[in-house]
Amino acid sequence: MRQYRIAAIPADGIGPEVIDSGLQVLEVLEKRGDDFRLDVRSFDWGSDHYKAHGRMMPEDGLERLKGFDAIFFGAVGAPDVPDHITLWGLRLPICQGFDQYANVRPTRILPGIASPLSGIGPGDLDWVIVRENSEGEYSGNGGRAHRGMPEEVGTEVAIFTRVGVTRIMRYAFKLAQSRPRKHLTVVTKSNAQRHGMVMWDEIAAEVAAEFPDVTWDKMLVDAMTVRMTLKPRSLDTIVATNLHADILSDLAGALAGSLGVAPTANIDPERRFPSMFEPIHGSAFDITGKGIANPVATFWTAAQMLEHLGEGAAAARLMRAVEQVTGEGVRTPDIGGKATTQEVTDAVCEAIRGAND
Repeated sequence: MRQYRIAAIPADGIGPEVIDSGLQVLEVLEKRGDDFRLDVRSFDWGSDHYKAHGRMMPEDGLERLKGFDAIFFGAVGAPDVPDHITLWGLRLPICQGFDQYANVRPTRILPGIASPLSGIGPGDLDWVIVRENSEGEYSGNGGRAHRGMPEEVGTEVAIFTRVGVTRIMRYAFKLAQSRPRKHLTVVTKSNAQRHGMVMWDEIAAEVAAEFPDVTWDKMLVDAMTVRMTLKPRSLDTIVATNLHADILSDLAGALAGSLGVAPTANIDPERRFPSMFEPIHGSAFDITGKGIANPVATFWTAAQMLEHLGEGAAAARLMRAVEQVTGEGVRTPDIGGKATTQEVTDAVCEAIRGAND
């Protein structure tokens, strides 16, 4: 029997609610007889840990996580802790410390979920956004001087390296090559940012030569928002910088119906370290504890985790169950339904149990 060690970090807001739902679904999948088991250990890191200990996670947190096969992450952020502390105290140290340089965010419209785009339904919007996840605008370089003075200065330095851009570009081309349309769109802002962004364009052209069967085009990030909205069928695989893809993937989730269905995987493609899987939606403190958080994004990212672990059949079974449930109208309020988090979870679990495959 294949066994995998999973580190669960529910963290903040609705994170514990949706991670609990995800673990329920994964447990049902285990019992379907695919001959794998998940050994899950939970870590109580996050904003409550920060309030108690002055740190979002222990100093040796990364060392504790190294031995796991994957990390199942909830959400980070609290109304009474500054966002830069929560983000830089937990999620980003894991992404950067484990060199999870490929952030992969699939987007498509699931059955039964309405897109805000007129005339667009399931099958019309089917994208994967690849976000460079280790450097760029979120590299952490910069500083502040003369705090509180009229001449105060703050700098945020975007760092782009040839090795960083080349490896994410190669990852994106390989991903595009594996998809039926074999098409990649490279997004930059190279008309106004004439150093790092122009280097992105140049490296894209270099890497493209390695993939003659993949067609590709370039877009400026502002024009890309228009194309995503008005011509969604023209897109397939997309690659962009840390900041640009962060913004575009939130737009993508909204265009697919809700951020509550949007997953993400933080991947170390070389598998030197555990990769991390999380829903995009964030901590959502406005609905925390109400029992109406949408668990679909967590189910989808659990499927990404299973695929990464080599359990493709279980991942496909999970997504079929999710699509069956959304198609039958069992949905939380954010996507036009009245179901609770647990009701959606129970429905997906029952769909897995009742499947004939």
